[in-house]
Amino acid sequence: MIRTIPTTPFTDQKPGTSGLRKKVPVFQQPHYIENFVQSVFDSLSGYTGKSLVVGGDGRYYNREAIQTVIKMAAANGFGQVIVGQGGILSTPAASNLIRQTSSFGGLILSASHNPGGPDGDFGIKYNASNGGPAPEKITDEVFARTKTITEYRIADVPDIDLDQIGTYEIAGMRVDIVDPVSDYLALMETLFDFDAIRAMFVGGFKMTFDAMSAVTGPYATKILEDVLGSGAGTVINGIPLPDFGGHHPDPNLVHAKQIYDLAMAPTGSPDLCAASDGDGDRNLIIGRGIFVTPSDSLAALAANAHLAPGYKGGLAGIARSMPTSGAADRVAQKKGLACYETPTGWKFFGNLLDAGMATICGEESAGTGSSHVREKDGLWAVLLWLNILAVRKTSVQAIMQDHWATYGRNYYARHDYEEVPAEGANVLVTELRAKLPTLKGQTLDGLTIANADDFAYHDPVDGSDSAHQGIRLLFADGSRIVYRLSGTGTAGATLRVYIETFEPGPERLDRETGDALKTLIGLSRSIAGIEQHTGRTEPSVIT
Repeated sequence: MIRTIPTTPFTDQKPGTSGLRKKVPVFQQPHYIENFVQSVFDSLSGYTGKSLVVGGDGRYYNREAIQTVIKMAAANGFGQVIVGQGGILSTPAASNLIRQTSSFGGLILSASHNPGGPDGDFGIKYNASNGGPAPEKITDEVFARTKTITEYRIADVPDIDLDQIGTYEIAGMRVDIVDPVSDYLALMETLFDFDAIRAMFVGGFKMTFDAMSAVTGPYATKILEDVLGSGAGTVINGIPLPDFGGHHPDPNLVHAKQIYDLAMAPTGSPDLCAASDGDGDRNLIIGRGIFVTPSDSLAALAANAHLAPGYKGGLAGIARSMPTSGAADRVAQKKGLACYETPTGWKFFGNLLDAGMATICGEESAGTGSSHVREKDGLWAVLLWLNILAVRKTSVQAIMQDHWATYGRNYYARHDYEEVPAEGANVLVTELRAKLPTLKGQTLDGLTIANADDFAYHDPVDGSDSAHQGIRLLFADGSRIVYRLSGTGTAGATLRVYIETFEPGPERLDRETGDALKTLIGLSRSIAGIEQHTGRTEPSVIT
């Protein structure tokens, strides 16, 4: 039986760069998730009888939300829903499944790297038929619909058994519960030399992968331990938990300190330590004695990707988000490749990938990926590193030292001021934006600001324009300071400050990052009045 339920709009359902994210109790309000899902369906057309992929990262409220989505999909005319067993699908695996099954689209239930649990965060986003996040045109339509919605449709049927692989039927719609790992594993086998990686492990190579009690655990255990033979115990925190074990599933040097300390131990360190986040789309790479920044990892992967079978023909181009360091640009320049600078948000890479203009993309926020899916992919990045290490037969540290000697080094750090008062953060950005014209040409602490702007992007594929994507201070020596308010949090505001300077070498390539950036760090705080507007004298997290 299909029921039509009267409802009234909520005022806070504007999707951000990664969908709608709120605290769990917000989503648990009567009609809240139903309103948003119906608004998504109302903003789409042509899906009658088509397939919809549904899955999430296993966080608290994941199962309940999936049951609701299944029943609403049936009531709205979808012909099939494909669900990961147990409600589990990593974000890149969901993207791949949408593409492999030629589905109309998918709903991914995740708040990415944000904490989970009854008082934690929850999220939902729509991915289009290319497997990538919905473009702004669709998310704008969804938001508009959330403000006028008066009813939603849902099938009045019992819940599906999400844990049993098989096929069901509800209200005339087919529901397939599938193994969440198998299709993703098959894709990885086409991209990487599993025999070479397996031989490296047989030869004594050691690694530790922290799944952070999040979605990547089943994928990493199957691929690393079972298929590649890395050995039992390679994957730690490998069982997805609704509250991520009480930890913050963000693969950075604060929340993954355990593997950082392991990699930096004077003796007995693994050759590689790695991690992924809540929904499996981010990565952390630490070699024995060396942390590789996400920006440097993107550049190193692009420089060496040809060593993996899936990329032996070369790259069409490289794309990076604007706040990501210019290290990838230097690889593109030396290799004669196109390089694109986009706003933050993977959907901007989607157009370039679909058009065949880029092959590898990355963000400083630990997201790296390629044309194999339309999302960033944490485990993919780890496997590409393993393939490169297996072919070059050297260490992560040696690869990075060689990279810097070849391309120069972009010393880079991101300073996050998390959950600061939103009002103060907004005033900071407004005042900083207003004084951009007066900053150009100023010399502060010996550094001259050559240009100051608010980054805008013209999409070379669809011709769309995106303004106000981050405030940039560009110095005459190539250094940068960038300010952005992040859209990934659910409480207060997060101010992100990106600080970068370039050292062409061959000298001064082994400086401590904090020393190399010391002057710029001081300027980043004084120019914007960070303490005055946020009350913070130090960032919450430095990566």
